[in-house]
Amino acid sequence: MDLKKIFIFTILALLLTNSAMAQGKSRLHKILASGELRVGTTGDWNPMTLRDPASNSYRGFDIDVMNELAQDLGVKLNFVPTEWKTLINGIMADKYDISTSASVTPQRIRTVGFTKSYYQVSTVPLTLKKNLGQFSDWEDINKPSVTVAVTLGTSQEQQVKTFFPNARIRSIEAPARDFQEVLAGRAQISVTSNLEASLLIQAHSQLAVVPVSEPRTPADLAFIVAQGDQVWLNYLNHWITIKQNRGFFEQLKAKWMPNN
Repeated sequence: MDLKKIFIFTILALLLTNSAMAQGKSRLHKILASGELRVGTTGDWNPMTLRDPASNSYRGFDIDVMNELAQDLGVKLNFVPTEWKTLINGIMADKYDISTSASVTPQRIRTVGFTKSYYQVSTVPLTLKKNLGQFSDWEDINKPSVTVAVTLGTSQEQQVKTFFPNARIRSIEAPARDFQEVLAGRAQISVTSNLEASLLIQAHSQLAVVPVSEPRTPADLAFIVAQGDQVWLNYLNHWITIKQNRGFFEQLKAKWMPNN
C-alpha cells in the first residue's frame, strides 16, 4: 500500500473515531443515560412559560412542548429556574440541557446554538390608555422626556437602545417586569413582543398597545442548546419537524395563543 492510500485511510479512521467520540459525548446520550431532561426556563413570559409561586409549578406553550419532548425521550422532566440575563450562561455552564424559547438574535448565536424556529414575534410598545394621545408612532417615544422600561437580558433590551437613542432607558431586573413600571407610573412606555402584549392588555385594562405604523424587528423563536453538539441538535430539529407535521404545534397555538 502506497503512502497516499495510507494517508487517506488514516484520515478516514480519524474522522470515524472523532464522529463516534462526538456521539458518545452528545447531550442526547447523557440525557438518555441519566433519565432526566433539564430545561432552563424564566417562568415569566406569558403564554410561553409561567411559574406559579404557590405550587412552584409551570404552565404554558413551551411547558407543554417540553413535557411532550421528555415523554418521547422516555425521561423525567426537571425545570431549572433561570432569568433572562442568565439564560445563555446557564446553557454554557451546563446547568440545563435546553431552554424554553427565546428570540434568535445575532448576539446570542455567537455563543449558543438554536433549534429550528417554530413561531415568530415582533416588537411593539405598550403604554397606559390615558397616554395614547401622546404616542401614535415610534418617533413619538424617542424623546428625552420619555422613559422606556425594558426587562434586563431580553432581546428587547438591545433593541430599545437603537429605537430610542434620545429617550431614557430603564432596564428592569427579574422578577420585576417592564410593564409593571408603566402600571406604576415610573415609565411611560414598555417594549415587548406582540404576543405578550396582546395578553397583557387583556390582563391589565389600563394598558394599551401604541398604534404604531408597524411592529419592529421580527424575531424567530427557538430553543437554546449548547454549540457544537450536532447529534442533540439534529434530534431536536427532526423532532420539531415531526411534531409540526403531526399538528402538535397547531394544537398548542389553539390552546395558548390569543385570537385562536
